[in-house]
Amino acid sequence: MEKEIKTIGVLTSGGDAPGMNAAIRAVVRTAIAKGIKVKGIKKGYQGLLNEEIIDMAPKSVSDIIQRGGTILGTARCMEFMTLEGQQQGAEVCKKHGIDGMVVIGGDGSYRGAQKLARLGINTVGVPGTIDLDIACSEYTIGFDTAVNTAMNAIDKVKDTSSSHERCSVIEVMGRNAGYIALWCGVANGAEDILIPEKYDYNEQNIINNIIENRKRGKTHHIIINAEGIGHSTSMARRIEAATGIETRATILGYMQRGGSPTCKDRYYASMMGAYAVDILLQGKSNRVVAFKKGEFVDYDIEEALNMHKDINEYQYNTARLL
Repeated sequence: MEKEIKTIGVLTSGGDAPGMNAAIRAVVRTAIAKGIKVKGIKKGYQGLLNEEIIDMAPKSVSDIIQRGGTILGTARCMEFMTLEGQQQGAEVCKKHGIDGMVVIGGDGSYRGAQKLARLGINTVGVPGTIDLDIACSEYTIGFDTAVNTAMNAIDKVKDTSSSHERCSVIEVMGRNAGYIALWCGVANGAEDILIPEKYDYNEQNIINNIIENRKRGKTHHIIINAEGIGHSTSMARRIEAATGIETRATILGYMQRGGSPTCKDRYYASMMGAYAVDILLQGKSNRVVAFKKGEFVDYDIEEALNMHKDINEYQYNTARLL
C-alpha cells in the first residue's frame, strides 16, 4: 500500500538561491490546502539533526515571495554525509511525525534526500541552485535572477573599463558549470568567454586577441571568467604584463546569490514547490522535480544524479562568433 502522507517537512540545503522562498511558500500553501500539515526545518540537514523544526501555516509564508535568500536558512552539514547522521535524521523525522520531505537545493542536497528515502521517509528534491547544473532539468531556481544580477554589474564595469581604456577580467559564479559566464558573455558583449567545459588554458590566445582588438581601435576588452576557472587576479596581472594594457580583475562573488528574484524565478519555483507536494501525495518517493521541454516532470534521484549535462555546442560557438 502507498504510504499516506499526513505531515510534510520542507528544508533548503546548500547554497541559497533567489526563488527558494517562493518554493517554500508553494510547498506550505499547497500542502495545507490539501489537508496536510507542514513543518519547516531550519538550517538544512544540520537543523534537522538539531531538531530546529517549526510548524508552518499559510501566514508563515506571507510576504516572502519577493525576498531573496531563504527564510528557513541553509547550512552545509558534513555529519549528514555519514550513515549515523542519516539514521539520526530519519529518526528525527519520525519523532516529529514527518512522513514526507521536500528538499530544495542542488545535487548534494539530493544525495541527502536519497538517503532519507532509503530510511523510510518519502522525499522529493526541488532544483534550487544558481548554477543551472542539474542535468535532468533545463531550469534551476535562482539562475535567472543570478544571471541578470551579474549582467547588470558587468554593464557597469564595462562603462568604466571603456572610460579608462582597460582590459577587465570579470569572474562570475557557477561552481564547475559555465552557464552564468556563457549567458553573460553573450548578453554583455564580452570579447572572451572562459568556461570550464571548453577553456583550453591557452592564455596566449587571449593576449593575441586583446592586442589585435587594440590595433583595430577597440578601447576596452571584457573577459568573462567562470568560477570553475578562477584565478582572475593573477590572470589580470599576466595579461597586463604581456600587453602593456592596464588590466583589472573584478570578482562579482556572492552578490549573484542575493536580491529579489525575477518573475521567472518566482513563477517556476512556485510551480516546482507545488508539484513536489503533489507527487508526494501520489505516494512517490526518491524523486527530483525537473523542467523539461516545457513541462514539469520528475525523475528518480539516482537516475538524475547519473545524468550528464554539457554546454550546448551551437550556443557556445555562436557566443564565440558574436
